Amino acid sequence: MAASARAKRRSAVEPGVAVRLDAAVLAILVALEGYDATGLCRLWRDRLGGEAPAHLPRSLLMRALAYRLQVEAYGDLDKATRRIIRREDGACAPFDRRRPETKGGVGLKPGALLVREWQGKLERVMVLEEGFAWNGQTFKSLSQIARAMTGTNWNGHRFFGLRQGKPAKPKAGSP
Repeated sequence: MAASARAKRRSAVEPGVAVRLDAAVLAILVALEGYDATGLCRLWRDRLGGEAPAHLPRSLLMRALAYRLQVEAYGDLDKATRRIIRREDGACAPFDRRRPETKGGVGLKPGALLVREWQGKLERVMVLEEGFAWNGQTFKSLSQIARAMTGTNWNGHRFFGLRQGKPAKPKAGSP
């Protein structure tokens, strides 16, 4: 799409007004569900140029690609909306603004992937700037993810092997 046509589309969209998806964009978005991770990466390269982020699981890659394709077709959020989303007072923040770290203070860098085998299946959790992503959802804590995986309460850091349990107390009368 030519830059001038894209600019016209952007200016035609008023804030707060619902935008109807063209049939072509809608068809592409619906088709994303049928792609595997390799196909999504290929589509990213073909439609957006460059390489897709290699660390993203398929579910997040699909969502990021859908967003980017819609931005390409209709334009990005306006400055006022982006400013509201980034507000420091946390009114629109999806969860607390703090960097993920272990209880011992070990920082978990955004983009790091935590892997845990649970019931014969490898579960992958990505560390985000503010929280964690698992199965296409964002969580505040690893404990919430462990609870969602297992159905029981767990210490998230212990569940993912980021810290050991408390050492056993010596029995009375032991040297």
